[in-house]
Amino acid sequence: MSVISVRSVKMVTAIVLLNVFLVSGALAVCPKSPSLFITTPKQMEALSGSCLQIPCNFTVKSEEEFNSTRSTFGVWIKSNQDFAKNPHNVIFNSSRMDNIYPMSLTGDLSQKNCTTLFSSVNTSYTDWYYFRIENRPFTSTALCDPLQITVKDTPPRPSIEISGDLKEKESVTITCSAFTPCPHSPPELTWTLQQDPHNKIEENTDRTFTTKIQKTFTLSNEHDGFNITCSARYPVNEGKDVKTAEERKTLSVSYAPKNTSVSISPSGLVSAGSLVNLTCSSRANPPVSFTWFKTSKDGPVSVAEGDFYSFKVTSVTDIEDYYCVATNDLGSQTSSRINNADNPEFGAVVYVTLKILGIVALYSTIIIFEWWFRSRCCNKPVKDAVEADYVNRVIEIQAS
Repeated sequence: MSVISVRSVKMVTAIVLLNVFLVSGALAVCPKSPSLFITTPKQMEALSGSCLQIPCNFTVKSEEEFNSTRSTFGVWIKSNQDFAKNPHNVIFNSSRMDNIYPMSLTGDLSQKNCTTLFSSVNTSYTDWYYFRIENRPFTSTALCDPLQITVKDTPPRPSIEISGDLKEKESVTITCSAFTPCPHSPPELTWTLQQDPHNKIEENTDRTFTTKIQKTFTLSNEHDGFNITCSARYPVNEGKDVKTAEERKTLSVSYAPKNTSVSISPSGLVSAGSLVNLTCSSRANPPVSFTWFKTSKDGPVSVAEGDFYSFKVTSVTDIEDYYCVATNDLGSQTSSRINNADNPEFGAVVYVTLKILGIVALYSTIIIFEWWFRSRCCNKPVKDAVEADYVNRVIEIQAS
């Protein structure tokens, strides 16, 4: 094992032991018969520069001890519940105006609601927290229900979930979700699918929140391989900045064979006695299996399996009897019959040849017409001049 590997193992071991120590240390002070209990998530994550809402309710062991008509104050203690020896561990007391941490009790303590809002957090706030009630003469700390808060500099990536079968013609719902530590300042979700009018904030069973964006549509084969990207933009530092996290997922949509066709090699017009190679291709998911057939007077006959088939042509029309069938779990598709004249390469040769012949014929016609025209327009005056000269000479002879 390399030195780096050994160090990595030691580091992981140290982290695990530290977590065990913290958990066991946090619960070691739990008395056998506590007087105060709180209901809150055991662990919460927060984003540095953002806010954090702590859902909280409390119960007391003896209802006679707690009187909701008396003044009630909530206290949050950090790291160690023994605040008598560590007074700076009291980071918030609702009876005071000047608190160490920017916190406020948003819940109604008379209704045993101790929901608390951190208006802004940073990574130094990562620690264990204890809640205390002061409803004098009743005072008690929820020693058995510590809350672990972890503050991170970067937000976690959103999650993309798909409900329904990923098959063509099936309806599916795609949901992008992002954790929302503070519903007062939720993330904004956007994605590569058509944008919905607005994001939805949903409350979870533990009273934390999640921001979601959702889309329902019917799948087609065009969605196979489509990349979905979902981005979550978290406002931080009172909205002056944002932190972004992104998640990607590629759709794998199953569909029956499409665009099944046959190509011929060698290219060009195939003559009798030549060896011909046929290749069948098709677009499908999952991949297809290919079967070659030859038509006969008794019907189609299977001649081979696989995407490639080779045979010797016995007649010019022999090749027209072959075709292939592509098949997968969702269906099958038959290629069209093969035709020499349908061969794209052969068609191109014919097209070019005809075009050249057409051009030659056109130029020939123009040359012939020009020759004829010139012979008509230019020879006539010469002939007329000769005839006139002959007549004049006859007249002169007679006159003499």
